[in-house]
Amino acid sequence: MTTADADLLLTVEEAARRLRIGRTQMYALITSGEVPSVTIGRLRRIPAECLAAYVSGLLAAVQSR
Repeated sequence: MTTADADLLLTVEEAARRLRIGRTQMYALITSGEVPSVTIGRLRRIPAECLAAYVSGLLAAVQSR
């Protein structure tokens, strides 16, 4: 496990990079509530576990078709 894999909170850009999507699409997922985020002061962070939950939800939706 690398240090990047062990990060608890990710910036929007880091989260987008992990999902292989653009920053604008990541903000859209956050705004819609599909990917939860937290604020620390003025900073927006995405818990790494929320990305895993989002991907699991996508897989579940595909498998239920």
